[in-house]
Amino acid sequence: MSFTLMFQRTLTVVSLAQMEESCLHRKLLPAVWLCSLLAAQVNSCPHACSVCSGPDNDLCKECKTGWILHNYTCVDIDECGTELGTCSPNTYCFNIEGSFECRGCDVACVGCMGSGPARCRKCAPGYRMIGSKCFDIDECVERALACHGLDEICFNTEGSFRCHCAEGFIRKDSICVRKQLPNVQEKGMFEDLQDDEVEVLQQMFLGVVLCGLATLAAKGDLVYTSIFMGAAAAMAGYWLSYRVDGVLDIFLKGR
Repeated sequence: MSFTLMFQRTLTVVSLAQMEESCLHRKLLPAVWLCSLLAAQVNSCPHACSVCSGPDNDLCKECKTGWILHNYTCVDIDECGTELGTCSPNTYCFNIEGSFECRGCDVACVGCMGSGPARCRKCAPGYRMIGSKCFDIDECVERALACHGLDEICFNTEGSFRCHCAEGFIRKDSICVRKQLPNVQEKGMFEDLQDDEVEVLQQMFLGVVLCGLATLAAKGDLVYTSIFMGAAAAMAGYWLSYRVDGVLDIFLKGR
């Protein structure tokens, strides 16, 4: 057998061995991963434990921050009942698992012991304590002149009130003044009269004047008698000329 042939057979044997080893590793990897996962689950501690002898809650040896060990069980510490739960003014302590939160008081409160207007230490301005709860004060009802201007209307708000100008008024320089209406030229008393209506009014006026002159002439005053006779003659002449013009127009139109 030649050296070359022996070398090729050796390479073939080595390649087959490597392939078998690779297949064996591929089959073992899922099994190893599954065993590791099971071991991790078996050896994992409850979320409150930092050191334990088993996965059960009563097998804890040491607890995480915010918890205390009691009979091998980690119990949550209520920081709000200790000096640990210190919150800033107008907030209150709210306990959560392993820690605490500082939450804001209700708007009706100045300092509080919990949420809502029934847990206030003191009521905020604009609120009044009734029983054990802070209620909004309706300043528009309780104050006779909540708004100083006579043309202002009071509107109650939560904890306060607002003053708005009445209809037809606007605020200017912190006071309510009447709105300026656009300038509209006023019409005269007789601008809308028709021509025939003007003529009737003129005749009525002349009739009144004649009656006045007739009354004065009846007293025997020659001056007023002369004026009355002249006015009557002028009125008669005007009436006759108007009638004659009308008759002529009708006659000419008829032709």
